[in-house]
Amino acid sequence: VEECGKCDFLLQGTLYPDVIESISYKGPSATIKTHHNVGGLPATMKLKLIEPLRELFKDEVRELGIALGIDEASVWRHPFPGPGLAIRILGEVTPERVAILQEADAIMIEELYSSGHYRAIGQAFVVLLPVKSVGVMGDGRTYENVACVRCVETTDYMTADFYHLPFEVMGNMSSRIINEVRGINRLCYDISSKPPATIEWE
Repeated sequence: VEECGKCDFLLQGTLYPDVIESISYKGPSATIKTHHNVGGLPATMKLKLIEPLRELFKDEVRELGIALGIDEASVWRHPFPGPGLAIRILGEVTPERVAILQEADAIMIEELYSSGHYRAIGQAFVVLLPVKSVGVMGDGRTYENVACVRCVETTDYMTADFYHLPFEVMGNMSSRIINEVRGINRLCYDISSKPPATIEWE
């Protein structure tokens, strides 16, 4: 802000599910998530908050994006909108772990595109877990990070089921990520539904 000079507005991409899951609003609903910017801004903030998508679900945001002429690659991007890299790294966030996650996520996206499943999935991303596991590479022992692929099918993002990705596609993802991404030696696939799990891990 200091580099840009005076700013009067703060623009956020808050969506309706964020509001529902982040605030106990007009009723007994529990606060499910705490990482959203909903209700977490300082009371003394001098910026005027603008949230043009606050009352829309994600599928409605995609429809709006298409109606506004935004290119399809952006509208159908995974995740859309969804957890950024930092929130998908459980535990300490370091430049090295960010780079590992970026590489793994890029491979997952490539495999979804090449297998024809990309557009059928509501949200897809890789999570880097705060655990390491023993592995074997060549004749040597490895002790590296565990990553997990999360793909779901949903319309309203309030409920979701894990996407039934074919074993062959999962196998290709696993083989490529483990062999091409230095720092990962084990890949899992999240088969949790929402509820009881959430789409994101954090």
